Amino acid sequence: MPHHTPLIGTIVGGLVVAFLLGAIAQRLRISPIAGYLLAGVIVGPFTPGFVANSALAAELAEIGVILLMFGVGLHFSVRDLMKVRKIAVPGAVAQIAVATVMGAGLALYLGWSLLAGLVFGLALSVASTVVLLRALESRNLVSTDRGRIAVGWLIVEDIAMVVALVLLPAIAGAAEGDGANTPLIALGITALKLAGFIALMLIVGRRVIPWALHWVVHTGSRELFRLAVLAIALGVAFGAAMVFGVSFALGAFFAGMILGETELSRRATEETLPLRDAFAVLFFVSVGMLFDPAVIVEQPLPLLATVAIIVIGKSLAAYAIVRAFGHGNQTAIAVSASLAQIGEFSFILAGLGTELAILPQEGRDLILAGAIISILLHPFLFSLAAKRARRLSLPGVEEAPPSHVIVVGYGRVGKLITERLDGSNRDFVLIDDQSEVIRLADEAGMETIRGNAASADILREAGIDRARALLIAIPEGFEAGGVADVARKLKPDLKIIARAHSREEVAHLLGHGATQVIMGEEEIARQMIAAVPA
Repeated sequence: MPHHTPLIGTIVGGLVVAFLLGAIAQRLRISPIAGYLLAGVIVGPFTPGFVANSALAAELAEIGVILLMFGVGLHFSVRDLMKVRKIAVPGAVAQIAVATVMGAGLALYLGWSLLAGLVFGLALSVASTVVLLRALESRNLVSTDRGRIAVGWLIVEDIAMVVALVLLPAIAGAAEGDGANTPLIALGITALKLAGFIALMLIVGRRVIPWALHWVVHTGSRELFRLAVLAIALGVAFGAAMVFGVSFALGAFFAGMILGETELSRRATEETLPLRDAFAVLFFVSVGMLFDPAVIVEQPLPLLATVAIIVIGKSLAAYAIVRAFGHGNQTAIAVSASLAQIGEFSFILAGLGTELAILPQEGRDLILAGAIISILLHPFLFSLAAKRARRLSLPGVEEAPPSHVIVVGYGRVGKLITERLDGSNRDFVLIDDQSEVIRLADEAGMETIRGNAASADILREAGIDRARALLIAIPEGFEAGGVADVARKLKPDLKIIARAHSREEVAHLLGHGATQVIMGEEEIARQMIAAVPA
């Protein structure tokens, strides 16, 4: 190469190989995540050929984590977080405790010290932000009750890991006889920093962030607005980590949550989506680069036990905890499946443990290998859990009213439709994929589901098997055709009414299952002619 360009080489190599293997995985009808992870193994240091810079890949991946958590914050609010605190806080703490005990038990069996066992168990107890959000978003569960519980659970885990990372050096020092910074003092300092950051965001951030974005909007520059959103997400995350010692992910989440309470949240989500997806792919590539396949041959039984703790032990504990708090089976299954993996905080904790000479190198290798295998298994486990919940028709599922109408889209036409249905006392369920739109509909007292109506899971959640009609009110005729096609396969005798702007869209919709298509221009012409005196 004429120039030494490790950054460009890492981005290009990672994305190109991830695209190729992700496309192959998609073709084989398995999760593209498997392809991204394998791409990381291929460009990593443990396989021959091109080797990307793992340190740069890890930093690029951190940007993906920031943007993902910022996006989750946009869909959340302080009110949402408070709603799930009674289950998320004690549930996450109990699950961390159970997983830590199981991990420590395995470590003691392998001959490690108790402190090494506690670090090992903690690393196995915390789920990956990126993997969890990908699983929830792929099934449009982020804004459901079970999605909010899972995300709230994740936030509590993140806070717990921040505390653990601060306490670990102090505990290691105390173990060596250095009492200069006791764990109690370190815990107090951490608590003060966390409280200061949260207070700053809720008091100052609530005023400054919306004001800054409104000012940018009035400039009329889309480019400047996009830059402002990214600057807020990355700037708050970085500042939170540098000044208050909290994680990038936690800082980004609070920035998104503050912005999510404004009317600009929908536009902010759209502007960050492409960059967020690209960097999320680099996260999985960076994880794959850490994996040394030799650990499978050298430590098969300890690795099997590690994966069992992550995938089975943690999941059973989470399921039991959620059920104990009175939630239904579907919520318990969704939360337990969401947490059946580990990720970025596990790597950080394992790295710090080995750096402080607490955790043996063998422990770090088992954590990394366990993370790779659990992330590979996670999409399959999540799908299996969803199918199991549907097949059993479990209690706790929120069902739509019988013999109802499903309305897709809450734009100008959708609002008129729902007003007429509400005025005539007809039951209906509204589907829209924008969190701000759904929030407005919720405030109006409607039965709502946030998600893509072209998803069979979303239509099932809306009760399509009991619906008497589907009204597709979105303006994009070709996109509406995808919704009609899926709905027709799920219920062949359903009456599907859609709207169109051209004869091509009419033909497309009718060809994809619509019973009737109304074209605005033709309807206006018909009404005008009918109004002409004879």
